[in-house]
Amino acid sequence: MIITGGGRGIGAVTAWLAAQRGYSVVINYRNDAGAAAALVARIHQGGGRALAVAGDVSRNADVERLFAEADAAFGAPTALINNAGIVAPTARVDEMDEARLARMFAVNVQGSFLCARAAIRRMSTRHGGRGGNIVNLSSAAAKHGSPGDYVDYAASKGAIDTFTIGLAREVAAEGIRVNAVRPGIIVTDIHADSGQPDRPARMAQAIPIQRPGAPEEVAKAILWLCSADASYCTGALLDVTGGR
Repeated sequence: MIITGGGRGIGAVTAWLAAQRGYSVVINYRNDAGAAAALVARIHQGGGRALAVAGDVSRNADVERLFAEADAAFGAPTALINNAGIVAPTARVDEMDEARLARMFAVNVQGSFLCARAAIRRMSTRHGGRGGNIVNLSSAAAKHGSPGDYVDYAASKGAIDTFTIGLAREVAAEGIRVNAVRPGIIVTDIHADSGQPDRPARMAQAIPIQRPGAPEEVAKAILWLCSADASYCTGALLDVTGGR
């Protein structure tokens, strides 16, 4: 299993649980080598197999190197988790500059396309593969639009929803299932990245379940979609939002 942005948050928890379930895990990270190395060491100590590979998913050369290193270590992947994503400080659309928008869509949308393309070339029966699973990380923001917070982030996740549905139908007959998970308010560092570290606690009363979610709750949904228990699911957008 290749997990982009796998060194922290939902990606790191997914990597840990996947290793416990028998996956060899390739953890992609962009900046925090220490966190990725610590996670790999923890997986090894638990008897699992893992590899950390640095790379920016918005750069094709980095994506090709990520998959080449994964191939060399563990063979062709059976699962790709398109988890890498960024958010920017809270802003209105009329305050956003071109550089912010370009980076947002390069990482959140283009990165998912590039990684999916590399995975399909290995998984698809059309290319001699044995099939596999792709799970994209969307967001409940795609439904709500995030006005006054980060409409650009929400729009990038709306693109992921459409990408998931279209790609699922494109490769379904080639042994690949493609689904997405749409997390709601989850306790991770991404809120600090937007300048709102207190957002999960502040938003709790607006969530029908009355609390933010934990990364483990999203990770388990991701792994379910990759499992045989979800064998008839493709093109699905699974909300993990506490009802919001």
